[in-house]
Amino acid sequence: MKVTVRVPATTANMGPGFDCLGMSLDIWNTIIVDTDGVETNGVDTDGVDTDDGIVSVSGEGSDELSTGSDNLIYSCFKQVYDGMGLPVPDVRIFCENEIPLGRGLGSSSAAVAGGLLAGSKLSGANLSRQRLLELACEIEGHPDNAAAAVMGGCRIVVSSGDGYLTESIAVPDELRAVVFVPDVPMPTKEARGILPGMIDRQDAVFNIGRTALLVNALASGNLEHLGIATEDMLHQPARQKIFFPMKNIFRAAMAAGALGVFLSGAGSSVLALTRDREYTIGYEMADAAMKSGVEGAIKVTKPTALGAHVVDG
Repeated sequence: MKVTVRVPATTANMGPGFDCLGMSLDIWNTIIVDTDGVETNGVDTDGVDTDDGIVSVSGEGSDELSTGSDNLIYSCFKQVYDGMGLPVPDVRIFCENEIPLGRGLGSSSAAVAGGLLAGSKLSGANLSRQRLLELACEIEGHPDNAAAAVMGGCRIVVSSGDGYLTESIAVPDELRAVVFVPDVPMPTKEARGILPGMIDRQDAVFNIGRTALLVNALASGNLEHLGIATEDMLHQPARQKIFFPMKNIFRAAMAAGALGVFLSGAGSSVLALTRDREYTIGYEMADAAMKSGVEGAIKVTKPTALGAHVVDG
């Protein structure tokens, strides 16, 4: 048996929505899990390291990700079987990755969601989306990324009792995302460790109001409010200390015509929202970063309503 799963990149926080807002992006990792052989559905595997016969990786992370049993996709795939009390079949897993690692675009959430969904399909567990979300949150620890990766679209997610509640936010079709992806990663542990343990009440009110405004702006199509609605006082000011080009990139994006801009997740990527002038905005973001001593690449993409899904099998 063989199953092919596609999982989107995600952006979390979206400025003020710390740990409770996320959105899937039209940037994809493709995961093929084969229990019968090494067929990869036409995907070129030339030159891929397959020395232990479990995981092969091409694209982003090909020289960093484990190809053994500790690979996150495999461990999540295995967890589904373990949870059902079933023996784990011998598999080959091939990954074609477009999502950069360690850049705040949800690469680990994509691995978790992809592994769980593949395990659910091949084992016959056929887990519900809600159960997949709960497992992903338990493993990943970041419900904003997990909800967007599993469910797709722009998501509000909150913990409630022993589980998670998520609802979608409609996003205008014309909305585009311009992502500056620095060559320098931002380790999530470091980016979280720098955050203050206590916050000022005014800062909390600042973010609550802007989170509400952001949801309204997206749902109503009043995109002119995104400049204010994507402002933040809870995590970006602290992260500025370890990623000093951030403000310069923000200013350049807004000056070039972006509607709003924010640090994607814990960084280091910066995402600008727009409905036109995508390449001008991207050029100016990259130029500002370069003048601040950071090289990187620009990705022009858009939100997607699709989350992790089975392509065939």
